[in-house]
Amino acid sequence: MDWYMMNCELLATCSALGYLEGDVYHREPDCLESVKDLIRYLRHEDETRDVRQQLGAAQILQNDLPPNDLLPILVQYPQDKVLFDAVIRLMVNLTQPALLCFGKVPADATSRHHFLQVLSYLQAYKEAFASEKVFVVLSEKLYNLLQLDWEQRQEEDTLLIERILLLVRNVLHVPPDPAEEQGVDGDASLHDRVLWALHISGMDDLLKFLASAQVEQQWALHVLEIISLMFRDQSPEELAALGQGTAGAEHGEDTQELETLRQRELAEKRARALQRPSRHSRFGGSYVLQGLKSIGDRDVVFHKGLHNLKSYSHDLGKEPQRVPRRRQAAPESEPWRRSARNVRLFLRHFCQDFLEGCYNRLMLLVKDQLVREKAQQHDETYYLWATAFFMAFNRRHGFRPELVSETVGVRAFHFIEQNLTTYYEMALMDKKEATTWARRMHLALKAYQELLRTVQEMDRSPEQAVRDSSQVIKSNIFYLMEYRELFLALFRKFDETKQPRSFLRDLVETAHLFLRMLERFCRGRANLVVQSKRVRRKKKKPREPAAPAQPSAAELEQLWEGLAPQLQACLEGEVPLPEDVVPFDAASETPVEEQRAEALLRIQECLRGSRLPQALRLLRSARYQHRAAQLLPRARGHGASLSPLSASDPGLPRRFACAPVVRALVLLLRGYARNSPRTNHCAARLLHRLARQLRMEPLLFQLSLFALFHRLLSDPAAAAYQELVALAKFILGKFFALAATNKKAFVELLFWKSPAIVYEMTKGYSSLQEGEGSTQSRVPPWTPQEEQELRELYWKYKEVEGGDVIAAILAQLPTPGRTRRQVVKQLVRMGLASSAKDFPRERKGTNIVLWTQEQEEELTRLFEEFQGSDDVLGNIMKHLTARRSRARVVEKLLGLGLVAERKELYKKRRRKSQGPGPGQAAAGVPAVPAQDSSGEDEDSEEDEDEDEDEAEKGPMEEHWVPEEGAGQDLAQHLHQEGLAGPLRWLENCLRRVAEDREEDGVSHPVPLVPLTEENEDAMEDRRFRTLLRQLGLRPPASEQVRSLSPSPSPSPCGAGSEPPSSCPSAEPLPAGLGSDSESEEPVPVPVPSPVQPRSKRRRELASEDEDEDEDEDGGSSGTEPAPAAPCSEEDEEDEDPQPRGRRKRIRCLEEEEEED
Repeated sequence: MDWYMMNCELLATCSALGYLEGDVYHREPDCLESVKDLIRYLRHEDETRDVRQQLGAAQILQNDLPPNDLLPILVQYPQDKVLFDAVIRLMVNLTQPALLCFGKVPADATSRHHFLQVLSYLQAYKEAFASEKVFVVLSEKLYNLLQLDWEQRQEEDTLLIERILLLVRNVLHVPPDPAEEQGVDGDASLHDRVLWALHISGMDDLLKFLASAQVEQQWALHVLEIISLMFRDQSPEELAALGQGTAGAEHGEDTQELETLRQRELAEKRARALQRPSRHSRFGGSYVLQGLKSIGDRDVVFHKGLHNLKSYSHDLGKEPQRVPRRRQAAPESEPWRRSARNVRLFLRHFCQDFLEGCYNRLMLLVKDQLVREKAQQHDETYYLWATAFFMAFNRRHGFRPELVSETVGVRAFHFIEQNLTTYYEMALMDKKEATTWARRMHLALKAYQELLRTVQEMDRSPEQAVRDSSQVIKSNIFYLMEYRELFLALFRKFDETKQPRSFLRDLVETAHLFLRMLERFCRGRANLVVQSKRVRRKKKKPREPAAPAQPSAAELEQLWEGLAPQLQACLEGEVPLPEDVVPFDAASETPVEEQRAEALLRIQECLRGSRLPQALRLLRSARYQHRAAQLLPRARGHGASLSPLSASDPGLPRRFACAPVVRALVLLLRGYARNSPRTNHCAARLLHRLARQLRMEPLLFQLSLFALFHRLLSDPAAAAYQELVALAKFILGKFFALAATNKKAFVELLFWKSPAIVYEMTKGYSSLQEGEGSTQSRVPPWTPQEEQELRELYWKYKEVEGGDVIAAILAQLPTPGRTRRQVVKQLVRMGLASSAKDFPRERKGTNIVLWTQEQEEELTRLFEEFQGSDDVLGNIMKHLTARRSRARVVEKLLGLGLVAERKELYKKRRRKSQGPGPGQAAAGVPAVPAQDSSGEDEDSEEDEDEDEDEAEKGPMEEHWVPEEGAGQDLAQHLHQEGLAGPLRWLENCLRRVAEDREEDGVSHPVPLVPLTEENEDAMEDRRFRTLLRQLGLRPPASEQVRSLSPSPSPSPCGAGSEPPSSCPSAEPLPAGLGSDSESEEPVPVPVPSPVQPRSKRRRELASEDEDEDEDEDGGSSGTEPAPAAPCSEEDEEDEDPQPRGRRKRIRCLEEEEEED
């Protein structure tokens, strides 16, 4: 942008600031007002940031530009507090990062041009700030402000402190210009010059003071952000190694890299010397490559020398295919660069002082602000960076665990794992910002990796307390399933177009470190109990084998006499006993009694098999563990269980035996020449685990990996990659050995493989179908006889109109176990159908059945019959012949004109009863019940589910007292049918509750909790629940509560009531219901809100006039039962109960099917 195209007002404002004469800046009288005007212009700039661009363009063409005006004003007039504050505000706005100005990197060309222009101006500003004078003034001003006590510090002083920190942050945040900074490692870059000016001014000491001072806690995140920008281009390992040895040791990596390049160059030179012929020939000759076809059917004719034959390819001379942008690899982050030596020494001393005096305190404050959500969004990335950087520096620089104790522990692992999982999920959901989420995920992964390395270093500590702490941490992270499954999930969802190669490198190194630590942790233990997922599968009924002949008593006696000497030796300790015997699983759903019986059977089998040490150890372990079974915690999480894990158990590495993991490792090894030796070692070890430890060599039989092996073995510098060369030779040897017996192995090179395919390749392609492999759920093959029968059935039912062909075939198919999908696939495979679309499924709920004339007449007759009843719609639904939904019946009644509004079909509500007093209850005055449960319980079987829910969810009157002798006949009937035990349990519970209410004088709801199988079965009995309702008990209001509790309504058992014999809850049951059996105590736990939920159908019929009906009736709603305790009408009006969902039987059945 040209200076002469600048806005006139901006030009005049900049001219009114002042002028520079030599080294002295003379400000104009209107300098302060001009600075405020510039702030106002920046506040009202458009989306192209035109004002910012014009001010930046003025810096290029003129000497009196805003930064060269503002910086002299800042340096020469620091005593003018008002002007200094205004200049700082303007400079903070001018140096604001371009990403904050535009929100994100623009995609269109015009906006991107403006973005790059603003970025170039910021880089020029940063160069202007690389001055010691500027940072000296800022440091002195910040020092004077920090000297003020909190009583003397004004709000303006606090704002000025924040603006100075923001200005330093903005200057350090400006990225380098790759076109301008092309120096080699060791040269002072622009960022290094700014850091050196910051160091000379003493600003770094002020930052350390802000991080450690007790009264400056509010600046914790600002300080951490500035520190992260200071060490942006630095490596913690490089800084830690600085000054610890000679110059040759400091540049060991450079020397090794140069040596590798030198070996490669010498090997290529020797190869060229061997390929060069002894005599030069102008005619190289033409050759025919037999076995290699050209475009036609003839062999390729090669017109070059034989020394070029190895480099021949059909792709010679072709233009490389252009990779679309969406498939291009994700760009790497900013490359690591070695700064000037004096800058690195200053940063190294800063790291030491920061770790010793500031790290633990600052990280505690930052994490507290993150947990309490006092920070801005995504500020946790600075915490993750600081954790990875400073823990790596501490590990390489003397390793003192007390310096990083704040970020070493199970809570730190949990915090990082939680953020890593969040970033992982957001990268999958937010596709547009997947690259940004991938960068945050990389920060969390590096922090997680450094935590593991720190714990590994703690194992080597000479202090016993540190090693014990390491064991505690490892016990927690190796036990939980989330930590063990984390790397597998990251491998499975790795996308090279969103995540850079550096992320894959750190992922491989971290996974290798975790597996190695887990192996070492399990090596000294017989087994480790870890948390694992429990996969529920449908169990097939196995064929019952022939029962073995039971040994006779004489044979058992003879066997025992033979085992007696060996058993005596085991008891005396002459024979060692095994340590890895687990008699039972504390987290299993199998009852303890059954597990004890299983343990006895195992002991008996060991004795019969002459395995006496195992039998004796199992007996002793069972005695101890069965006593402690109730003390062991159950695994957290739904569907989790405890399982033993030993060092030799390949359970966790077996999870890595999948195609995504192998594909990611192959992708990383393609750049083996650019990888570090550590990265190549970790990748090779992971592949070795899959091939050698799991014996799954065919998993690596893939053409892309073999091409990589070919390039590696033909590399002149292959001697530097001995581990990869050994792995390549091992895999190739296994492949050719398998290819000798399996000719299809060459075709399998084209596909990524799973463990099931690996098993088929080695054991035979029909092994899994015959049930020899681990996957026995494969579809059995179709025999020729079955195919013929299927063909005949298909032609038989094909011409039937209006019928389901597949359903008819399944009904007539002689072979059981076939599913609809299998039959459709076989028909398509046999050519009888073109695709599965030829056999569509019949969709439920789409067949609209019209009302016939007879059905309309029946509906009219039922409406006239039950028009005066309390529940018109309910009675019609019960007696309607054709099954219709409530919504359809209501629509039809409205269509026929039988009702004018929906509310005419609402269930009639009864007035609230006034509640009989104790005298009335004694006199036998009954209260009116709110529902007729007996009528609902006598419905037909086809309405059982619906009516039972309606009965359970039905309303209860607030002061309902059951009638005298209620439930006598039903209780006698249940007693005759074998429910005497549950009836005795019910009587004892009711008596106990009545006695407690009489003693306490308060009536609280008490849930009725069945604890035995017999009582639970009784609670599922429909008639038993009917008896409970007749006795005054109400069903639970919450879906989680499956018990029935006594109604808390005022009854003769309450305060000031008559003896418990007159209470319906304690009414003596008929003869035969004694109280001498064992009973269960009603557990006094809080009961959910007594407000009963409306059913789905009632919610559909609800209208705004419902409250008006309630006021007109003057009673309580039929769907609102009595509250938990007596309360006044004012309290009832203040209550705002939340409705609860209605339990659906269909949903329960579906959940049970999924669990099965």
